[in-house]
Amino acid sequence: MLTDADRIALLHLACALGAGIALGLNRDLKGKPIGVRTLGLVALACCTLTEAALQFGTAHGQTSEVVSRSVQGLMAGIGFLGGGVILHTPSKIHGLTTAAMVWLTAALGVACGLGALHIVAFAVIAALALVLLGGPFERTIHRWASRDKTLPIEADTSGD
Repeated sequence: MLTDADRIALLHLACALGAGIALGLNRDLKGKPIGVRTLGLVALACCTLTEAALQFGTAHGQTSEVVSRSVQGLMAGIGFLGGGVILHTPSKIHGLTTAAMVWLTAALGVACGLGALHIVAFAVIAALALVLLGGPFERTIHRWASRDKTLPIEADTSGD
């Protein structure tokens, strides 16, 4: 039988998985190299480690220390996964948004593990709004700036 703590941990894991899937769906629909499965797994893994660190720390009276070290290691290490999707060609750099999405997904998994579900909900909505509306907004600003030659704005060449 599950305890209340177990039910809460499962809710955190489900929230992390949902957040990763939501962000991964955006990347999949845009044809990027990371999608639903990868970002779902990143969020789930980060939440799992955070939940395990919380339980271990609580059992040994060192919750904040154990969680802090776990989160620091996670967030530093996840950069390697994100770095793997960045491609540099002579004229463009591709994959920066996807790499940032990997890092954000890791942070969302940690936040789910810590039970900050309201923060996760806002961050997922904000991230999706940014990746869905950011491109059209940037293009509008660049068109506007190209009409007014007094504004020194260069076109974004990230391609992501």
